[in-house]
Amino acid sequence: MLYETRTAHVRTSPLRHAFRHRGYLWLVDLDRIPRLPWPLGALASFRPRDHHLHDGEGNVTIRQDLQDYLAARGVHLGRGQVLMLTQARSLGYVFNPLTVYWCRDGAGRPLCTVAEVHNTYGGRHRYLLRPDTEGRAGTPKEFHVSPFFPVDGGYRMSLPEPGEHLRLAVHLERPGGRVFTATVRGTAHPASPATLLRAALRHPFATQAVSLHIRYQGIRLWLRGLPVHPRPVPDTARPSAGHPVPEEEVPSA
Repeated sequence: MLYETRTAHVRTSPLRHAFRHRGYLWLVDLDRIPRLPWPLGALASFRPRDHHLHDGEGNVTIRQDLQDYLAARGVHLGRGQVLMLTQARSLGYVFNPLTVYWCRDGAGRPLCTVAEVHNTYGGRHRYLLRPDTEGRAGTPKEFHVSPFFPVDGGYRMSLPEPGEHLRLAVHLERPGGRVFTATVRGTAHPASPATLLRAALRHPFATQAVSLHIRYQGIRLWLRGLPVHPRPVPDTARPSAGHPVPEEEVPSA
């Protein structure tokens, strides 16, 4: 399934800053990951190393890596289904600020949700969530993403499993109140070659555009005098040379 998306960001403290951008996301079953024929494969591929917490070493699939992550935390996926919402690697590049996994047990019952956050320094981190029936959950912030926020406070997330429509929201709450909100809205389309071509023509270089947009917004905030919080040392992010500062906590999903 493909979702043409509209992402909105609103920062409220210590200064107000808002913007929107458009793109598209894939929803795929980890047991049936699309493998598109050439030349469409250049527009969309799903590589384990783009999601593994440890650089995708060996032949471990995305599903096996996620399953190992869950098992280490006492969650046993077994033969349950996992749906992954993400950007595909396109034209040799991918950047996923947020990938979401909806996990069900072997009987088809909701088991958990995993929010996988990437930063522009090359790091990634997973949050294991136990949402309520509306897809809402909270978790402490544990990972450095934006240089304009320290690693404190917590997230309130609304990540209901998508159907015809996609409606996600992530709020960052710090002492004193809510300081940042990101929302993603989208409409589902069958993932056919024609749909992919239309989406790629409407949003050319979509994943590159997200990365560039993050940097552009970060420069704007820095020029407005917003203080920068250095990365914690040691940092969980892998070094990535030449990356300027990102703009926000969850720039796109």
